[in-house]
Amino acid sequence: MSVPPLSSTPPALASAASSPASVLSPAELGLAEIVVKTLNLEVAPNEIDPEAPIYGEGLGLDSIDILEISLAISKQYGFQLKSDDENNKTIYKSLRNLSAHIEKSRTK
Repeated sequence: MSVPPLSSTPPALASAASSPASVLSPAELGLAEIVVKTLNLEVAPNEIDPEAPIYGEGLGLDSIDILEISLAISKQYGFQLKSDDENNKTIYKSLRNLSAHIEKSRTK
């Protein structure tokens, strides 16, 4: 019995054509571009699955990465993401959740 090789691609990276849920909206693609540029990720923004976790598993970001993204979002969209927001677990659950929060809160 052979064991399939482990993939080196994080689970949050998926082909945009893999399912309708994984297709990025224009706002999500813009946010993915900010994430990729801010963190110098070696992935194309359109390869990020908008439903996959962005913290820990999935995209594999840590708390410092989240802080850097929060600062970039603040500059780009004109509002601050607070570290003590009781909804952070939901906001940072996925790129899609974060994008929806930005669209609802942005001033620019």
